[in-house]
Amino acid sequence: MERNSIVRHQDLEIYQMAIALAMQVFEHTKSFPIAEKRLLTQQLLKSSRSVCANLAEAWGKRRYRAAFVAKLNEVEAEAGETQTWIELAVLCGYLAPEIGQQIRQNYDEVLVELEILVDNADEWIMPTEKQ
Repeated sequence: MERNSIVRHQDLEIYQMAIALAMQVFEHTKSFPIAEKRLLTQQLLKSSRSVCANLAEAWGKRRYRAAFVAKLNEVEAEAGETQTWIELAVLCGYLAPEIGQQIRQNYDEVLVELEILVDNADEWIMPTEKQ
């Protein structure tokens, strides 16, 4: 998608990837044991959804480069946290190793796209009017 055709955060490919992953994580956590509801499940859902929510928030902070990049750094942290929770779900036997590997690889793709977004942050900053 060309830069000029991106109007909303939902138009960003990285956001679309993150939403799809959050929904995939949600579907897989439905089969986790009840005993993990407040522990692993809740943390995994929170971090996977935070990737999407923080991308949306970063988009809204594009007026200020430092705020935009800082929020993108939070996205990176949440994606890494999600990968860790996925790894733990596999180790606990709640998620098949192949599925866990696939999800972690998909988050690696999100992290690559995120790095590109940060490296090119100036292209996304909204111009401010001088008064």
